Amino acid sequence: MPTADNCAGDTFESAKLTKQEASFAARAEQAIVWPNVFKFTLFHCLALYALTWVPTASWEMLLFSASLWWWSGLGITAGAHRLWSHKSFKAHFPLRVFLMLLNSMAFQGDIFEWARDHRTHHKGSETDADPHNATRGFWYSHCGWIFYRKHRDVYVAGKKIDVRDLVNDPVVMWQQQYYFPSVFLMCYGVPTLGGYFLGSAWHGFWLGGMFRHVWVLHMTWCVNSFAHLFGDRPYDPKINPAENLFVSICAIGEGWHNYHHRYPHDYAASELGIGSGTWNPTKLFIDVCVILGLAYDRRRSHYYKVKHIYGTDDAKHQTKQQQEVGKAPFVTEAKTAQQTQEPSQQSAGETSSFER
Repeated sequence: MPTADNCAGDTFESAKLTKQEASFAARAEQAIVWPNVFKFTLFHCLALYALTWVPTASWEMLLFSASLWWWSGLGITAGAHRLWSHKSFKAHFPLRVFLMLLNSMAFQGDIFEWARDHRTHHKGSETDADPHNATRGFWYSHCGWIFYRKHRDVYVAGKKIDVRDLVNDPVVMWQQQYYFPSVFLMCYGVPTLGGYFLGSAWHGFWLGGMFRHVWVLHMTWCVNSFAHLFGDRPYDPKINPAENLFVSICAIGEGWHNYHHRYPHDYAASELGIGSGTWNPTKLFIDVCVILGLAYDRRRSHYYKVKHIYGTDDAKHQTKQQQEVGKAPFVTEAKTAQQTQEPSQQSAGETSSFER
């Protein structure tokens, strides 16, 4: 049987094989990452043990632990995703530091790794250049991809991703340098300290730390699996990502995925927000930060502007070329002129431990 190396090289075998066959051959050679298997098995075993602390927990402790689901989730949704991956809004230094710390609380890989891989995901969505390609099935897209070496197409695509903005961001680089100390402090230290003030440091550690960590991992992974396989596709019926209320509840507003993949630079990651009946707490959080002067320059899609600002339901104001490539101009709240900025591209691509 031809190997991926045969397929990739200028050999007699490569002349006989299609690109798809070469990709399948590379899939077969993706080795299992055993350290990740052991690590995530341990995390889940500890999370299951943590549930034994629920019967003796006070309602204040349970409420505190549940609140950390949202706070740590914002480190992913508002931070790593909408701010750093898509640059869909801008944040002043205090908010950037706050979101960085919440991201460490989520413990899903540092911001640099998360944003780089997420940009790769959008660039090659539903192909073997996608780190968690949903066409390989629910299990693989949800968390199975973590247990394998990246497909070689992901490495190739990752090296074309522009990460200069991340490298030049001192908050991102600080977190990368001190990632594990920040994780121990935020993911486990803060819940333990909060539990101590509520009467039981152990309850805080097990419920607010250990169980909440694994819970938020799965809430994030639901975006990769459920939101890429199940739901409506009103904005672009030709792509897999879908509108999924269940995922939006799980991931505090990240389930409106058909809109997001159609208009990835829109800060809301949905057409509407909570005030209009769309469950999107992350959008509300960003809006509140703007009111407080902590964030600014929220970007919205041209589709949104045409439909809700200019008062017409005619989305065909997009040019024929924009519709064909599945892109639309974006505008910030400070600018009404159209902009056609693409997601950044350039270097990197190593193995990840977590994900998006």
